[in-house]
Order: sequence, then structure tokens, then C-alpha cells
Amino acid sequence: MLGENFVYFFTVQGFFVGIIFGILKSFDAEGLLLYTFFITTFFYLFSHIIIAFYFRTITAKTYYFPKVSHEKELDFFVHEITKREKMIDSACKITDVAIKMNSNDTIEKKKS
Repeated sequence: MLGENFVYFFTVQGFFVGIIFGILKSFDAEGLLLYTFFITTFFYLFSHIIIAFYFRTITAKTYYFPKVSHEKELDFFVHEITKREKMIDSACKITDVAIKMNSNDTIEKKKS
């Protein structure tokens, strides 16, 4: 939704809330108009504040992203992870061989 449309929508909501509140709280036409005016003005100003914060956060997100340096770092991390996976796989193979040799030794000890 465009910011301008949001302001219009929120202002109309404020107008109707102001009329409802004015009908419930005021006993004369002057009170109804004052409540409606002040509540509509509050909704109008509040919608502008919301839009200002929204556009500030939208423009804050558009900054330079150093893609090349991030890709180099990610490639380095992938290389390191691959190296560590190979080291862990070799350690698992050595451990499996040791367990197998240990189980063979215990079987031979039980037979004799």
C-alpha cells in the first residue's frame, strides 16, 4: 500500500472513530465536532509518523553489500569444513579398525 493511501485510510478511520466517540461522550453539537476534529487530527498525524518510520527503515536497508568479500569468506569456510570432515572421517575409520581389532583380540582370548 502506498504511504499516501495509508494516510487516507487511517484518517478516515480516525474520522469514524471520532464520530462514534463524539456521539457517546458529548451532549451537544460543539462537543461532537471537537471530539471528531481532535481524534481525526490525531489519527492523521499518527499515520504520518508511522509512514515516516516505515520509509526510514526501507531506506536504511538499502546499503552496499560487499558480495565479493563475503563470497571469499564463504569459500574459505567451505574449504575448512571439507578439510575437517575428511579429518573426522579418517578418525572414524581408525576408531572402527581399533574396535574391530579389540573385538578380535577379546574373541581370541575367550577361545583360549
